[in-house]
Amino acid sequence: MAIQIFQSIKEALGNLNPDEIRRHTERPVRLFLYAHTGPDYRRMEDFFAPAALSDAKRSELRYLIYRASEGVSPQAGNDLEICFEDSPIRSRVVEAPNVFAFDPANPRATVDQILKRRPDLAIPLAMHILPFRQEVSRRIIKKVARENALFSLASAIPDIVPFISLPWAIGEFASDTAFLTANQIRMAFLLAAAGDRDFGYREQRNEIATVVMGAFGWRSLARELVGKIPMGGGLIPKAAIAYAGTRVVGLSLERFYRIGARYTREERHIAYQESFERGKKMAAALLNGLQSKLPGRAAS
Repeated sequence: MAIQIFQSIKEALGNLNPDEIRRHTERPVRLFLYAHTGPDYRRMEDFFAPAALSDAKRSELRYLIYRASEGVSPQAGNDLEICFEDSPIRSRVVEAPNVFAFDPANPRATVDQILKRRPDLAIPLAMHILPFRQEVSRRIIKKVARENALFSLASAIPDIVPFISLPWAIGEFASDTAFLTANQIRMAFLLAAAGDRDFGYREQRNEIATVVMGAFGWRSLARELVGKIPMGGGLIPKAAIAYAGTRVVGLSLERFYRIGARYTREERHIAYQESFERGKKMAAALLNGLQSKLPGRAAS
């Protein structure tokens, strides 16, 4: 059985190419800052280029962050214009897709604005502009954990599968374990990229081995729960395990890429308990949504 699972995971990984993520990370992005005064510029620069950055990283940002007065003009596409609260271009925020407001009392709101309107730039921004990194990583973990919970439910309700769309679900998967594990490895690639770390099968072989070995534990627990709860009642715990297992893997990887330390056993346990409770609520909502798509249910 273990050999079959390993084989199915290997086949699933055939649909996962880190070069696709690498091409996405190479998208150029620049920030153009607008303000009336030098102190206002500095407040923006201190947020987007914190003092804790290394000299090498600060030197790199010279080609990514510009004052509007420096004579370099933004181009259409991936150049983002950020204006201080009383900047002359503030009125353009609503009209222009690449213009954003900077509130010195709540600068994190600018990060949320940009990621909401330009999610295609999330990974390049996280790689290069530190204030984006943790929020982008959080969103990656949340999204992939939700995808795994959704797949765990949908694969148990065959009529639903045609209604779901996941970003790289190409072809048929031999088992839930194969998809969930491969999607966790995809998450590892994304988190490493967002953390400005090397990523890929060779670069992350230790992390990938940990994810693959951990898959057997989540699989056994999910099967045990589904088997003990009659009449399909185990679907929500099963999906909650997929969510919780993925989220804990993601949280531990994010910390590793951020500070070089993984979760301890106790921290993993605490994070799993919290994630499982969160996953049950999400799974219940997802199941209701999926069941509404069953033939004969949509109109009822």
